[in-house]
Amino acid sequence: MSYVAPAIREKFETLSVELKNTILERDVNLNTIHDLINVLDVIVKEGEAEEQTSRQKAPVR
Repeated sequence: MSYVAPAIREKFETLSVELKNTILERDVNLNTIHDLINVLDVIVKEGEAEEQTSRQKAPVR
């Protein structure tokens, strides 16, 4: 179960519902703003890798 500390809850709540759900599904403990930044960084990197993989699989026209 994920945890968002009261100290950063206000920042967390500014994120989109989809992004908050993605974070919470990861079973993370967000105690500091740095924890939040780190998990966001991982999500971005995963998205970039997925996008690159999709491009490589796309047929060339």
